[in-house]
Amino acid sequence: MRLGIDWGGTKMEIIALDHGGGERFRKRVATPRDDYDGCIRAVAGLVAAAEEATGARGTVGLGIPGSLSPATGLVKNANSTWMNGKPLDRDLEGALSRAVRIQNDANCLAVSEATDGAGAGAAIVHAIIVGTGCGSGIVINGRAHRGANGIGGEWGNIPVPWMSAEEFPGPECWTGKRGTIDRLCSGTGFQWDHARATGLQLTGPQIMARARAGETEAMATFERYVSRLGRAMAMVANILDPDVFVLGGGMSNIDELYERLPDEMRKHVFSDQYDVPVRKAKHGDSSGVRGAAWLWNDAA
Repeated sequence: MRLGIDWGGTKMEIIALDHGGGERFRKRVATPRDDYDGCIRAVAGLVAAAEEATGARGTVGLGIPGSLSPATGLVKNANSTWMNGKPLDRDLEGALSRAVRIQNDANCLAVSEATDGAGAGAAIVHAIIVGTGCGSGIVINGRAHRGANGIGGEWGNIPVPWMSAEEFPGPECWTGKRGTIDRLCSGTGFQWDHARATGLQLTGPQIMARARAGETEAMATFERYVSRLGRAMAMVANILDPDVFVLGGGMSNIDELYERLPDEMRKHVFSDQYDVPVRKAKHGDSSGVRGAAWLWNDAA
């Protein structure tokens, strides 16, 4: 049995998969925010619940909103900042009495979708989380690409490319940079941009409902969003040239993105033709937690 855990900023989820990828158990709990020791206990509790419910012991994979530093072994770059600088793998292995494999949550999305999802069979998959934050993961020939320093796919920390004068330099990100993809192409950024333009604090679904109803200001917010995300993805196309883009996270539920993004990307891709598909994650909100479980697949 493979156990996968998705450690998010607001919730933690565990899934238990059998050898063929069938789901045997699933549970969610609230993340103990700003409480590292509480988070370790929460993970241990989820593992205990899964193993009690299934009557089986499993391998454990964990997706986190950051990465382990190859230099120090400590967590870095996590927007759940209370885990930064912590020896997470060692602490979890002590709490669970077994080895634990940890990857960035976007890498887990990429592994899940490359294994049996929207990117199955593709040589290079670029998977993008467009939710509270905006990050990405890369899978090459079935394996997550971490890179020499564990920062493979840290695309969200790059400024949105080809900024207009009106956009530059952009709002400050939690990383201290300005105008980043994480800040402007996330669901949070979508809401921020609409509030900046209109003074209205609306959710993403509320903005899209107004845009679909023909409200001019909401339509303009969506146009700006498509432009920024399309430019950011075109930059990846020019560097990595993946076989497929896969979107996950809350904003991935906007069907209009799949119609609009390919045309937007073509404006900036350095090629005479460009027909790479943009697909919605097959496993939806479950992709990250499934990918964490698949970290114990030899191919991942």
